[in-house]
Amino acid sequence: MKFPQLTLSFHSLVSAYKRLQSGLMSQVRALASKISQANPGSFILLQFQMSQLTQIGESISNLIAQVNSVINHAVGNQGKQ
Repeated sequence: MKFPQLTLSFHSLVSAYKRLQSGLMSQVRALASKISQANPGSFILLQFQMSQLTQIGESISNLIAQVNSVINHAVGNQGKQ
């Protein structure tokens, strides 16, 4: 079975995150503009989406930290040789 080649770059990852963030902010603004008509379910859904976005951001941050760690170790090992 052949699988399509998947390429993931840091740029595409951050761009997708920014799109999600912008979309969520649009939803927050829309809900805030009609606050008197909003129902509790809308707030709960937004809160859930915000927590998911926060987790994605933390995952990206952890990925950056791991890449930095690998680079630091590689540079450190070059100095020891």
